[in-house]
Amino acid sequence: MPSLLDRLSREECWEAFYEYKTSLDCPGSAERELRGFINGRGYMPVCEAIYRHEPFPLPKRTEISKLGKAKKRVVYTYPPAENTVLKLLTYLMLRKYDGLFAGGLYSFRPGRSAKDAVRRLRGTDGIAGMYSYKADISNYFNSVPVPLLLPKLEEALGDDGELFAFLSSLLEEPFVTDGSGPVRDEKGIMAGTPLSSFYANLYLEELDRHFEEINVPYARYSDDIILFAPSREETERHAEHIRAFLADRGLTLNPEKEFFSAPEEGWTFLGFRCVGDTVDIAPATVTKLKKKMRRKARALSRWSDRNGVEKERAAKAFIRIFNRKLLESPADNELTWSYWFFSVINTPDSLREIDRYAQDCIRFLVSGRRTKARYNVRYAELKELGYRSLVHEYYAYPENKEAAEEKKDDPAP
Repeated sequence: MPSLLDRLSREECWEAFYEYKTSLDCPGSAERELRGFINGRGYMPVCEAIYRHEPFPLPKRTEISKLGKAKKRVVYTYPPAENTVLKLLTYLMLRKYDGLFAGGLYSFRPGRSAKDAVRRLRGTDGIAGMYSYKADISNYFNSVPVPLLLPKLEEALGDDGELFAFLSSLLEEPFVTDGSGPVRDEKGIMAGTPLSSFYANLYLEELDRHFEEINVPYARYSDDIILFAPSREETERHAEHIRAFLADRGLTLNPEKEFFSAPEEGWTFLGFRCVGDTVDIAPATVTKLKKKMRRKARALSRWSDRNGVEKERAAKAFIRIFNRKLLESPADNELTWSYWFFSVINTPDSLREIDRYAQDCIRFLVSGRRTKARYNVRYAELKELGYRSLVHEYYAYPENKEAAEEKKDDPAP
């Protein structure tokens, strides 16, 4: 049987991948870059090296500061051409082997998303009267023990020994580069690399399957887990099963992100907060975004003062940064902020809070004051600088706009 690796050099596979990527909210620069890579057959040298069983380039290890935290996040990247070929391979694997996964898994799967997870959970009969348990796996991607993953991977890819041999060679490579040269590293499944998404789904497949088989409302998105039960005691029993399962596989939970909730308290998952019939953005997500806005506003204010830059220029920079983050597609990221939230939440309350805070930051940048004098900067001036209200964009979002029109057209009761 031909290996999936053989498809990496096929033009029709690249065209299908291109069509998929550009069907998402793909920025023009990323679209043009991928188109040029395909047209120039930039994948062929990489494919030929794979077919000749040549050593793959070492991944680069990079530490990224996490917002508001001293702890840094470690990510890995391969050179651009190799990384793009691995993206196609991941695309093919996630589709060929999707049948391995249980229904409660929502991360990195064709036709599934975080939005689907929240919608399905909300549609579960009696969910409003259930207790919930929410957990987060500590440093999941980089903590997966490769020796424990490999037998599962070999079993999953039982029909493709050549593919398994290639993947295991990447996973078992003991070295990475830190920019200065090769260094030994316990890197797990390498957060940031394309294939890590498939490994993350596969490694906990038995856990997902367990809760599906005992008919417990459950969802997992990579390292985030939530489940529901009729009583607090039952959620605690399920929580103990999860802890024991993870410990047996070399993983632990983050104690700061482990929560039990009573029915009246609602539940939080993937940045959403659900209480009764209301779905909003989780308070922690709002707080995190506001902190980022405050830091950026202060940094731009210092930059403006230090370099004698006009205040309006600093304000425009702030607006441009957050318009791009919240409303536009960053390069190679299909899950933009608005795409993630707008079609699921059913209230603009948190958006109003974020809007007010963003406007306050912009007024501070324009006026240079934290006092009430900053309110002399009118809303019309903010719009002239390029400011876009999240509440306005929420109501203009296609799915919400259609729903609003349908509601308006409904006859009064």
